[in-house]
Amino acid sequence: MDKIYNHQETERKWYSFWEQKGYFSPKRIPKKKPFTIIMPPPNANGELHIGHATFIAIEDILVRYHRMHGVPTLWLPGADHAGILTQVVYERELEQEGKNRFDLGRDEFFKQTYEFTMKNKKHMEDQLKALGASCDWTREKFTLDPEITTAVYTTFKKLYDDGLIYRGERIINWCTRCGTALSDLEVEHEERNGKLWFIKYPIKHPNAKIKQQEFITVATTRPETMLGDTGIAVNPNDVRYKNLVGKTALLPLMNRSIPIITDSAVSPKFGTGAVKVTPAHDPIDFEIGKRHKLKTISIVQEDGRLSAAAGVFSGLDVSSARNKVLDELGKQDLLQKTAFYKYSLGICERCRTTVEPLISKQWFIKIESLAKPALVAVKQGSIKILPKRFEKIYFNWLENIRDWCISRQIWWGHRLPVYYCQGYKNKKCTTKDGLFVSVVKPTKCPSCGSKNFTQDPDTLDTWFSSGQWPFTTLGWPNETPDFKYFYPTSVMETGYDILFFWVARMIMLGLYTTGKPPFQTVFLHGLVRDERGQKMSKSRGNVIDPLDVAGEYGADAVRMALVFGTSPGNDINLGESKIRGMRNFTNKLWNIGRLIVDLKPAKTKIVSPNKEDRWVLDELKKTKKSVSDSIENYRFGQAAEELYEFIWHRFADKYLEHAKTRREEAQPILEKVFDESLRLLHPFMPFITEDLWQRISNKRGTSLMTALWPK
Repeated sequence: MDKIYNHQETERKWYSFWEQKGYFSPKRIPKKKPFTIIMPPPNANGELHIGHATFIAIEDILVRYHRMHGVPTLWLPGADHAGILTQVVYERELEQEGKNRFDLGRDEFFKQTYEFTMKNKKHMEDQLKALGASCDWTREKFTLDPEITTAVYTTFKKLYDDGLIYRGERIINWCTRCGTALSDLEVEHEERNGKLWFIKYPIKHPNAKIKQQEFITVATTRPETMLGDTGIAVNPNDVRYKNLVGKTALLPLMNRSIPIITDSAVSPKFGTGAVKVTPAHDPIDFEIGKRHKLKTISIVQEDGRLSAAAGVFSGLDVSSARNKVLDELGKQDLLQKTAFYKYSLGICERCRTTVEPLISKQWFIKIESLAKPALVAVKQGSIKILPKRFEKIYFNWLENIRDWCISRQIWWGHRLPVYYCQGYKNKKCTTKDGLFVSVVKPTKCPSCGSKNFTQDPDTLDTWFSSGQWPFTTLGWPNETPDFKYFYPTSVMETGYDILFFWVARMIMLGLYTTGKPPFQTVFLHGLVRDERGQKMSKSRGNVIDPLDVAGEYGADAVRMALVFGTSPGNDINLGESKIRGMRNFTNKLWNIGRLIVDLKPAKTKIVSPNKEDRWVLDELKKTKKSVSDSIENYRFGQAAEELYEFIWHRFADKYLEHAKTRREEAQPILEKVFDESLRLLHPFMPFITEDLWQRISNKRGTSLMTALWPK
């Protein structure tokens, strides 16, 4: 053996060997219950990051562990088209060429974006392989594969036919940069230091000849939206405004009469206790407006500029309109005061633009009936969420869930399978409003046979397709052999930050479409932070590229560093010093192997073990039990620490030093302990353990991947 371990050469060699031997592709054995993980699909629009390396390390521990128990084990890989984010990324590519998507047109833009994602997807596959992911590449899927698209459309049609999908006007989150609606979960909230403006609204006196001296003052963080006010509301129990309720105020700058009403949604503690009601631009105001039959006047357009309804402010962007509105209010002595105020600002998760609440006609899923079975599944234990503390968060979200806006005004993704027949205009078509849904692209209207129809231009929310990932990847809606054997899956392992985005939606859609939970266990890992516990970001300069550090220190060292010393569901602190420490452990393993393999004596007959032999065998027995128990209970950090402690300190530092004085007698014990240690360590550090095991094993041509887990 070489004195120095060459991780790069070793990793390429053994991954190629595993793949060529077909070890990643399980056979369906009817009498054996399989172990199945469907990989969370990375977005096919860029490089893998350290978060991806985390789920690779954890999931590969699970699949290698179960594979070594002789269980048919499937780890199915794939990639997500990631609708809005990928469109934003590719549009930036076009900007560098002085182009935009409208220059290309929808079909050409889709074609080029697809080619872009395919290149990225191939690159990501190479990165996953470099990190040792032992997933079945023969079953790999992409969320825009034709069979996946068919499955996604099948679910859409079922929901529509069951009356759970509808189209309606509601307040939605709108990104003016991406030009699309967003779901609540695609909006991040940042705390900002802003201002609260106190604006005086004149009270309209019944006798117009009497000079108006009375005012009602409202406080707002968005003065520009006052141009769309259609009411002022106070809490019904607020005695300060009893004499004003039922009266009429004049909307400043617009000279529009608006009623003063009471509504329990108003907090007497905010501002003055009186709030402006702008139904078109605030979800709470929208509900107040519906209850009191107030007018809805849209002021902000989809392009972020003010509409014609804003009068002289029409055409201004929001920021400019705010400044001009405040200037005019000051001139008319209607701006009472300004106060500093901390508030939460909604921003687009993808492009960081401020989100505008707008009235828009969109497609929604009635979510309450889907949420109830998802709640029951976890409460009754058919699905376990680990760590258990995340159950409370899951319950709270599902119990307060709102209808899900699933339509997006972008070009990249699954276009809605919704069509509009023009025949309804002359009453030849019996479809309601000429609308019909079809899984397969139709050639004619199913009602009247007309070929004069158009497809809805919107695309589906990415989470709608990825929410079906556990069963569409296995062939549903067809009863394929893989679907019948591998579904429901065993474990869904992912970060706790997408419990709502993805996990809850998979549970809801899985139960609805298949009648079965999509997985038995949800294991949530923490987010990766730097060694000081700070969030990783490019601006801080503390981002770790998993492929860079794997190239320098080895994939085994990176994987081990990601799980070592961690607790289930807690954030992971990671720095290069920790990865270097695991590289040192790799070197220690190599040196142990050199001692056992290179200096192997001729005599290897087992003799009666002495006190030290019995001690190390007893320590090995304890380690086997504790590591197995830790993996079974998802305590990967504890298992890694136990292996590190046993191999380095008890086996190498103590027993190996003693065994040097009695090499011939100790050699069988050395080989047995090292063989079983390599088996235990293999799920964590697959490359070096395979290489060393091949050197001490007599089973040439086989692999440590298929060796039995130590009993």
